[in-house]
Amino acid sequence: MSTLPTQTAPNSSTSMAPTFLLVGLPGLSGAPSWWTMPLIAVYLLSALGNGTILWIIALEPALHRPMHFLFLLSVSDIGLVTALTPTLLGLALAGVHTVPASACLLQMFFVHVFSVMESSVLLAMSIDRALAICRPLHYSALLTNDVISKISLAIAFRCLGLHLPLPFLLACMPYCRPQVLTHPYCLHPDVARLACPGAWGATYSLFVVLSVMGLDPLLIFFSYGLIGKVLQGAESREDRWKAGQTCAAHLSAVLLFYIPMILLALISHLELPITQHTHTLLSYVHFLLPPLINPILYSVKMKEIRERILNRLQPRKVGCAQ
Repeated sequence: MSTLPTQTAPNSSTSMAPTFLLVGLPGLSGAPSWWTMPLIAVYLLSALGNGTILWIIALEPALHRPMHFLFLLSVSDIGLVTALTPTLLGLALAGVHTVPASACLLQMFFVHVFSVMESSVLLAMSIDRALAICRPLHYSALLTNDVISKISLAIAFRCLGLHLPLPFLLACMPYCRPQVLTHPYCLHPDVARLACPGAWGATYSLFVVLSVMGLDPLLIFFSYGLIGKVLQGAESREDRWKAGQTCAAHLSAVLLFYIPMILLALISHLELPITQHTHTLLSYVHFLLPPLINPILYSVKMKEIRERILNRLQPRKVGCAQ
């Protein structure tokens, strides 16, 4: 049975050590064999579900424009779960708690790039829904192919531009605490908290978190406030029902992604006395559940996706009348 190595805190500031120590799910370190299968199943199902969405959208030209943001969401989901898997499986299969600093920074970069990409895409999708419902007559003129391309470039610039400096800043920061992380993967707030007080790289890390994860939910819920106001004024009950159905999958994806993150932030800020089990499980839910559930939500709630998946899966009938 593997045990977590210990690392003593230095008396003064030091540069980044060559390895980080990861903490797995408490209580499971002695029995890695049975929690390996759920992790592998989550990864395979996430890859299969999101891969199917990407496949359908890529093969159907009619879906390229209306489902462009859903395509990006599936890309971010696959990227996020793939970035998390190496250290999770290392812990589950072999109880490996140490990770090289370079590999940790690389994982941290990709986890946050795809996490910010997901948040940005959810924001873009909420604006898309708000325009479609609040300005239906001007929707096509406002959201042209050129505008969609510019939004996609802005999302890419936002993800890479915000996070590209972080690995280099964190690698050069002075550290006054042992390099023991509180999650089974590398996250930049987790690494930044180990730095010495006053390290400006940690301040930049906080800015990155607040500029995305603090701003995006506010804008998304503002968009849904506008949608709700318009739906209240709609005279037709059928129109309200159709509009609600188009928003159901996206709103579910938004809640699934942000609620665990907001709970983790509140727990950390208010220093609530919760167990490490609960904290780690909330982290798992935040990162692993959306890539697993999103393809199901969109396949069930969106008629265009559901019908085309069924059409592709059904065997083609070959006319052979003589």
